[in-house]
Amino acid sequence: MTDHPLDPLSADEFTAGRELLAEHGLLGPHTRFAYFGLEEEPKDAVLAHRPGTPPARSLRALLIDVVSGELSDVVVSLTDRAITSHRPLDPAVDGQVPILEQDFVRAEEIVHADEGWRAAMAKRGLTDVSKLRACPLTAGSYGFEDEQNRRMVRVLAFVQADEHDLAWAHPVDGVAAYVDLIEGRVFRLVDELDLPVPAQSGNYDDPQVSGPPRTGLRPIEITQPEGPSFTLDGNALEWQNWSLRIGFDAREGLTLHQIGYDDGGRRRPIIYRASIPEMVVPYGDPGPTRYWQNYFDSGEYLVGRLANSLQLGCDCLGEIRYLDATVSDDHGRPRTISNAICIHEEDAGVLWKHTDIFSGSAQTRRQRRLVISFFSTVGNYDYGFYWYLYLDGTIEVEIKLTGILFTSAYRGADWPYATEVAPGLGAPGHQHLFSARLDMMLDGLGNSVEEIDVHGVPVGPDNPYGNALTRTITRLGTESQAGRLAAPERGRVWRVVNPSVTNALGQPVGFTLFPQPNPTLLADPSAPLYGRAGFATKHLWVTRYDPAHRYPAGDLVNQHPGGAGLPQFAAGDHDITDTDVVLWHTFGPTHFPRPEDWPVMPVDRCGFTLKPSGFFDRNPALDVPAPASGHCHAGP
Repeated sequence: MTDHPLDPLSADEFTAGRELLAEHGLLGPHTRFAYFGLEEEPKDAVLAHRPGTPPARSLRALLIDVVSGELSDVVVSLTDRAITSHRPLDPAVDGQVPILEQDFVRAEEIVHADEGWRAAMAKRGLTDVSKLRACPLTAGSYGFEDEQNRRMVRVLAFVQADEHDLAWAHPVDGVAAYVDLIEGRVFRLVDELDLPVPAQSGNYDDPQVSGPPRTGLRPIEITQPEGPSFTLDGNALEWQNWSLRIGFDAREGLTLHQIGYDDGGRRRPIIYRASIPEMVVPYGDPGPTRYWQNYFDSGEYLVGRLANSLQLGCDCLGEIRYLDATVSDDHGRPRTISNAICIHEEDAGVLWKHTDIFSGSAQTRRQRRLVISFFSTVGNYDYGFYWYLYLDGTIEVEIKLTGILFTSAYRGADWPYATEVAPGLGAPGHQHLFSARLDMMLDGLGNSVEEIDVHGVPVGPDNPYGNALTRTITRLGTESQAGRLAAPERGRVWRVVNPSVTNALGQPVGFTLFPQPNPTLLADPSAPLYGRAGFATKHLWVTRYDPAHRYPAGDLVNQHPGGAGLPQFAAGDHDITDTDVVLWHTFGPTHFPRPEDWPVMPVDRCGFTLKPSGFFDRNPALDVPAPASGHCHAGP
């Protein structure tokens, strides 16, 4: 039985929510659930909850009738056994609900049956449609008259010679079918040019492609004979002064709640809620069959619903604790993803070290981190989401990107938008732009955000030799002022402080966000994508907490006309000083593929770091014991 308002939904709760929707006449024979998940209580209600009190529990459902196309956004209360809200959706204004699992199968059936598409394939010598894989891709919103109010996908094709063949190695370029999923037909076919289908195998698990396995890699074994140093009570986790609750959502994937640190017996809150609620992958090929390739893997495909079941020894090493995740299928029925979340400890190198020339003291301490992670496969790409907690109070986020490049036929060196990664096989340049939502609660709800730049000081009376350097600290006062870009030449960081709480030196307690200053969205400001992915145009946004502001690109991203999400939130221009603030941080790589990224991509990494900055009175890791003598030696 659930005893905390932030516990993930159980299978029984999904079932009960579905039954209540049916009882209220909201489920017909053609109704499908594009999203079904926990509708979290507002922050003040959660913070007021006391153990032993039954928590209020509600579910949110995004429903679609797959015959009529009617959409609705419904919240159902399990506590009150009532419909809390029921809002019909207008696709022209609100956008479409996310892609269904059944849409992947249905889109292929539709194009396989279409005479025009079959003729386009036959023109290329591809007459056996059973060997053609249709890849249904979200359509975006471009204002074309024949696309208005349609629930649609755009479909590209790949050849799969047999069930073991890597279809991504054989794109059928130059043809795109625009499919109406409600009408069940191709309503437009774009056939721009006939390019040869790349023939070389990409079967990376075939010894003829990979070659014989290398030798000489001796085993590395990670053991903790006394067990792990963390404790897990349901979804409540404690480790080395850290405490938090673990959640999981079909859209966001892993969510962390009420992250705090026990400092001398005082449990100090740091972050109320942390997640990566959106990511957009804009491709840079402007050709007629590819200009629209821009995917919101969370808002359109639900990255959590696509989570992997992790395997010991492959995805995680050491003394592992796994948590299952429960999501729903298209019919709103619960589906369990076993071992969806991995929790373990890792050695992380030297924590601190000094050999003193005066006292002769020589001390070394080892760093360790707690890892909370999950992996998700969205079409061709695989994403690992890793949250790290360190012994010195640092929090780090790392995304590991791997999987298969989205491929095209290679048009030649005069087509600068793609790289040739195999004979005749191209891979367009693209970006992966993630948005982190950090609902801060640094020693309470009264927080402010400062932008800190470093710079040198001109020669002058106080700096006669020109060696001075200092910082400029600017308080971000309103939401409109807080849309910021990283500035690596200034070493720009952003510090969250609580002006009402000071450390032993009289300084306001703080945590600093250290970004990785990669490019933001590179699409032209006039591009339709720019309006839909407005969050990705800034590295930082700061907004006042609002329980309705959950997703940086808005609630409904699929085919949305644009303007929703963070630009809309910030338009309120609320004061953000000494109040309940949320940080939104955009990060991620711009990827021009290499031949070394084919046929399966070695992991690329991106992320950010949060470090205590005056939160503690001194180094909080002084009490970490020295390594056991048997594990710390100078040589053989």
